[in-house]
Amino acid sequence: MPASQARIPTGRAERYLTQLCAHISKLSRTDLTGAAPLRHGHGEGSADSMPRRVESSGPGGVVDFGWGRCTLRADGENLVLRAEADDQQRLQRIQDAIAQRLERIGRHDGLTVTWRPTPPEAGTAAPADGPESAAAIIEALTAPAGRADPYPLYAAAHRIGPVLAVAADTFLVCGYAAVNQVLRNPGFGLPDTTPNHPEDAADQAGADALRSMSRSILRTNPPDHSRMRSLISQVFTPRRVASLQPSVVDAVDTLLDRLAESTADGRTVDFMDQFAFQLPVTVICELLGVPPADRHRFRRLASDLTTALELSGGATRSEGPADAAARELAGYFTHLIGERRNAPGNDLVSALVAARDADDGRLSDEELLANLILLLVAGFETTTDLLGNGLAILLDRPDLAAALRSGQTATAGFVEEVLRYDSPVQVTTRVARADALDVEGIPIPTGSNVILLLGAANRDAARYPHPDSFDPTRTGNKPVSFGAGPHICIGNSLARLEASTAFPRLLDRFPALSADPDHKPTRRDRLVLRGYQTLPVGVGTSRPGPGPAPTARLSAPGT
Repeated sequence: MPASQARIPTGRAERYLTQLCAHISKLSRTDLTGAAPLRHGHGEGSADSMPRRVESSGPGGVVDFGWGRCTLRADGENLVLRAEADDQQRLQRIQDAIAQRLERIGRHDGLTVTWRPTPPEAGTAAPADGPESAAAIIEALTAPAGRADPYPLYAAAHRIGPVLAVAADTFLVCGYAAVNQVLRNPGFGLPDTTPNHPEDAADQAGADALRSMSRSILRTNPPDHSRMRSLISQVFTPRRVASLQPSVVDAVDTLLDRLAESTADGRTVDFMDQFAFQLPVTVICELLGVPPADRHRFRRLASDLTTALELSGGATRSEGPADAAARELAGYFTHLIGERRNAPGNDLVSALVAARDADDGRLSDEELLANLILLLVAGFETTTDLLGNGLAILLDRPDLAAALRSGQTATAGFVEEVLRYDSPVQVTTRVARADALDVEGIPIPTGSNVILLLGAANRDAARYPHPDSFDPTRTGNKPVSFGAGPHICIGNSLARLEASTAFPRLLDRFPALSADPDHKPTRRDRLVLRGYQTLPVGVGTSRPGPGPAPTARLSAPGT
């Protein structure tokens, strides 16, 4: 039986559900679907066009025609509609009738109804073997061409539906509302990291990369996650991050001065190496208390470590670069922890060491080490890619650069649209940890693996009109690039601050900034973390910098 679904964002979901059912009930003696252009061979007023049953109770309702029906559900901030019928033409009649009635009722709020085909429920049929099956899409995404440009594959996923069954215990989620639902639902969490069997423990002992993440806030579930996050989040409150702006401005201007000096003879420069990496690593290392002399080594180590996050999983072997990077970072921070224990400073490492040494159960030795590695790597990886992805768009669109430089385009809007259009984080995963879960009406059995395509959610036409167009003036732009719910990136506001500070100052300082015509940019060969390896640019003649600024030190609160 063909079926479709629509999810309408509105804070008045239950009210509109009740109004729609009441409105249809009054029309039950008329041809409801006569409002739609399709007649299916029946004239207006025919018996089969009249609803046989219209009911609503609290957050649920149904309009039943006998040959098809539409169920309605008020789900928080969304009104969810599901239509099904004996054939595709009758399904279209229901879709048109319900959409027309609901849009008329909600015209003052600008309600729009976008129907999507509903994929088969788990276990009802094997996934299709065609090029647009969920399994084929995953395979293509993990291939070199898919990693280089995943967006056509995301569009293929959207054509199937917001939730795609890959197997009985694996689902691919690409719709914005569906991804947001999974991220916010506490029933979905991270995989357990405790081995079930002794041989599993032996296998995991070599997987240093995954083990280093498994005790951090990135990969833990409540109550451990909540306990650790409440301790670390003190540094990243909105007020605290806003207070860092003078220090971020100083760091940006210092790097722009270096760019001007290094290109004074007309040479081009790799923006990724000389700015996009340098800015966020400077900021996070100052917060942590990592000496400047050590910072050059972290880009390679972070790049190697995060290969363990890729869907292919090939980098998680015990002798792979990810594990070598995990061991090196663990050794580095073990040494730094010892130094701060003996001589505390005004930094985050010292604050977390003090919390560990209080021995009040807030932080274990393993958790301290794992979270310091995470804060360092996550503190610059995503921001580096955000800066590179954003500049690549500006280099390709001089009109956008001019609008941003003049103030015609708001910097905050530009940054949000970069996050939506070319997210630095494309994929994350969850596991169904509770019973009776469903996403967009699709049951998700306990223990199922759920692959969330964040980059696809950000390009969902049901959420964003013309999703493949870059439009920094979009309203209500809330990309899921940094996640949502309890595991939202703890430093997302700091990343936004750094990008919002960097772009206008970069464009103002170098009005003739352009792509290097002799050297093409290169993408990182990644899917999960999307960004550039190199981005060669020419800066042209620079405007005078602001001059020396008072040194502002980044520090952790209460230290």
